[in-house]
Amino acid sequence: MDGCVFCRIAAGEVPARVLLADDEVVVFHDVAPRAPTHLLVIPRRHIASLAVATPDDAALLGHLLRTAAEAARVAGIADSGYRVVTNTGPGAGQSVFHLHFHVLGGRALGWPPG
Repeated sequence: MDGCVFCRIAAGEVPARVLLADDEVVVFHDVAPRAPTHLLVIPRRHIASLAVATPDDAALLGHLLRTAAEAARVAGIADSGYRVVTNTGPGAGQSVFHLHFHVLGGRALGWPPG
């Protein structure tokens, strides 16, 4: 999608600190981290948010979550615990309208979040 910064990161047009990548997803460090470890897991294909994902996206959604777990392991936060979250819509804090999962860890995370 033209102008989408995450599409541009996935295409390699915008630099990012990439942790993992495959044909379907990219994991990179957030430029404005909210925890000591703050990763973003995005699909290469543009999907605006979880709200518009379709049944045809089920395998990709599963792959995104499995990749989030692998990213936590690679980043060294799997054993201490981590949070995976997606914001859907402006009221939930979504600011980039390309589906993405935040992987947060490296410190104790409070509840409720927000």
